[in-house]
Amino acid sequence: MPAGGPLPDVGASWTTAQRVRLVVVLGVLVALGPLTIDMYLPALPGIREQLLATEAQAQLTLTGLLAGLALGQLVLGPLSDRFGRRTVLLSGVVTHALASALCALAPTIELLTAARVLQGVASAASAVVALAIVRDLFSGVAAARTLSRLTLVMGAAPIIAPTLGGLLLLQTGWRGVFVALSLFAVLLLVVAYRLLPETLPPERRRVGGAAEVVRTYGTLVRDRRFVGLVLTAGFAFSIMFAYISGSAFVLQGIYGLSEQQFALAFGGGAALLIGATQVNPVLHRWFHPVRVLHGGLVGALVTTTALLVLVATGTGGLLGVLVPLWLTLGAIGFVLPNSPALALTRHGRAAGTAAAVLGCTQFGIGALVAPLVGVAGGALGAAVGMAVVMVGAAAVAVVLLHVVVQPKVLDDRVPARAVAAAT
Repeated sequence: MPAGGPLPDVGASWTTAQRVRLVVVLGVLVALGPLTIDMYLPALPGIREQLLATEAQAQLTLTGLLAGLALGQLVLGPLSDRFGRRTVLLSGVVTHALASALCALAPTIELLTAARVLQGVASAASAVVALAIVRDLFSGVAAARTLSRLTLVMGAAPIIAPTLGGLLLLQTGWRGVFVALSLFAVLLLVVAYRLLPETLPPERRRVGGAAEVVRTYGTLVRDRRFVGLVLTAGFAFSIMFAYISGSAFVLQGIYGLSEQQFALAFGGGAALLIGATQVNPVLHRWFHPVRVLHGGLVGALVTTTALLVLVATGTGGLLGVLVPLWLTLGAIGFVLPNSPALALTRHGRAAGTAAAVLGCTQFGIGALVAPLVGVAGGALGAAVGMAVVMVGAAAVAVVLLHVVVQPKVLDDRVPARAVAAAT
């Protein structure tokens, strides 16, 4: 473990009502990111046509958002360790409301992409602060359980977002999607201001300037298993982003789904993702989180490989695409809560900075994957290109877990059943 030892589970003394309120508030705040990503997906073909852009340029609006999410966390994570969680979070939500309004007014694809980058930076605040708050209060299996419950709340966003986006497209066009996001950010500002407590007391805040931040980052990157877990989470996340960036062009462009049908298909996968995250805490009664993580990654590799075979051979039609995609998202549901919890448990005294590294890696790799899907789709066809990228990301995640993390010798050797009983 890193120097300084582990922090106690402050949240262990919380009542059930307090935990539920925390999860709900953090869930709706973190949902701002998925909503920002997913609500406009049905509009991508329309944006491309109206702004006279290419498919690759349209996908760059997603890449810009993910890049902003990644880089923003590297700055906002350390700031939250120094100045507290609430200040950083509230500032980010205000900025998101303004950036969404700029997106709605953008006259060109270039200006829309630039506004999406700002949107991503603003979304980074809620993403990094939510993880840091969970680590302020919980560790180990308790953190994984809390993240699983948090995913239940925030996971509703991918189900609702494309459907809501499709409905807004019928009434207002794609600009109305960004107006709605701006109004939602204003609502979240009120919720966070009234209901979210500060979880980092002054005595636990990190002092010092840029040099201290650099030293903290240096400590993190020298922790081999932390880096391995972060990279594993990043490539697992990129499986999902390959699907997000390519699904509209595959399901609408190749299989002819309408914007509303695409929203329903997208929601089906999100439902399996959420379901898996809720089974995850139950599995902790018998299995250590690292074993659940391993099972989810292997499952994702199997299902993405099946997807590639089916689309390459033209077998199964629409169901041959949807079923392995949905199963892949279900497998990822066993990865997303466990890899961050295992990584953050190792560095509780720099939770904001550690969460920043985790978030930056996840969204940074996702930002690279989005245009890669477009390039592969241009060379191999949209469906095969998306599947190839998903298989590659799953394979890299499995190799990282075995070679770098080495789950059999992971530092946290407390049996999952014993920890679960204690928490």
